[in-house]
Amino acid sequence: MKALNATILAAVILLGAAASTSALARGGGHHGGHHRHHGVRLGVFIGAPVVFAPWYYYPPAYYHYPHTVVVPSSPPVYIEQGQAAPPAPQPQAYWYYCPESQTYYPYVDRCAGPWQRVVPRPPPS
Repeated sequence: MKALNATILAAVILLGAAASTSALARGGGHHGGHHRHHGVRLGVFIGAPVVFAPWYYYPPAYYHYPHTVVVPSSPPVYIEQGQAAPPAPQPQAYWYYCPESQTYYPYVDRCAGPWQRVVPRPPPS
């Protein structure tokens, strides 16, 4: 970093000296009986540098985040359903009766004759 600064300073001094020499060269000689002095003049220039300075710090750009929008939630909505449909009628269950043994299935699983299908009856109370 110091070497870079020294190089830039030397370049600025050399450019200033070259500009001074060319200015003196234009005004040298005798004009109208006036004698001009020849020599090198040095001066100090204070101002903004023209040379790009890579060590110059650029602060990061500030990003403005968008404002937060808060939307109130709506109250819950309840949808009333109609009454439940009545349960589907159960298919008619039958008992199977064996007339030869006078018993019902599943108490016996074989019948000598055909089974008779009968509607079940609740027991007497």
